[in-house]
Amino acid sequence: MSKRRTERLLSIVVLLLSARRYLTAEEIRAAVHGYPEAGEAFKRMFERDKEELRDLGIPLETGLTSPLDDEVGYRISRQDYALPEIRLEPDEAAVLGIAARVWQSASLAGAAAGALLKLKAAGMEDEPGKTPGIEPRLTTQEPAFGPLWEAVRDHRPVTFTYRASGRAQASKRTLEPWGVVNRRGHWYVAGHDRDRDATRVFRLSRIEGPVKMAGPAGSVTVPDGADVRELVKDWNTAPDGGRKAATLRVRAGAGPLLRKYAQSEENGTDGWDTVRITYPDADWYIEYLASFGPDVVVLDPPELRDAVIKHLRGVLS
Repeated sequence: MSKRRTERLLSIVVLLLSARRYLTAEEIRAAVHGYPEAGEAFKRMFERDKEELRDLGIPLETGLTSPLDDEVGYRISRQDYALPEIRLEPDEAAVLGIAARVWQSASLAGAAAGALLKLKAAGMEDEPGKTPGIEPRLTTQEPAFGPLWEAVRDHRPVTFTYRASGRAQASKRTLEPWGVVNRRGHWYVAGHDRDRDATRVFRLSRIEGPVKMAGPAGSVTVPDGADVRELVKDWNTAPDGGRKAATLRVRAGAGPLLRKYAQSEENGTDGWDTVRITYPDADWYIEYLASFGPDVVVLDPPELRDAVIKHLRGVLS
């Protein structure tokens, strides 16, 4: 969400909380900075803002202040808007204090410090005796972390340039991010790769250049049951240190380098051999396998086979 839109939504909330009656859309437009003149542009922007406020859980009410009013107005009930009193046990407050300190040297340090300050203002102090003698830290030195975290939060697609492991050239990717997680000291983002039309995991340290937003907020839907942590775990703990297994059908006499690094090889009687290999990254292998043309056919896994076929069709077109 942009800073301008955030300020506009905050202004609406403050205005409607302080109002003693329902305010019309025109009254809101006149009081809130950032809206265009009355017309279709204002109506579209105001509708998006109302939807955003409701998505954030803000109880935006509609109604008439008087039976004589011709136009429906808006307000926010203070009673519905206020949070109930927060009560935390000492050990719960201690855990929250540790969680905030985890981010002291990271990109979310400001947000974590602000959350901890609010808890302290509400009287939630973590007792020294309840806090373990540890000082955990998470760092986010990768420049891609900030924009990717914002994209996940706002459900926005992104584009970036990615250099896969073992690949000489980087490629542009368009991703619908589902989450950013840390595993064994490295940050990863997982989601739907629009270019490959498949679920993919990317290591942030391999992203080159800026990460750019590629669509409006709310345009990404995370599938039900999607577990980003498990996706990264599976990607990171594949056989042979992150490598995946593939079965190829290779024409007799072709692909000497494939055979050299193969895990196994079975000679056929029809002029074709079955070669089993492992590869570190599908993106790097797609173009490599496609370069053999009709001499190599991917049998398994299906996603690698489909990717090679798609690549070859793209070359032909």
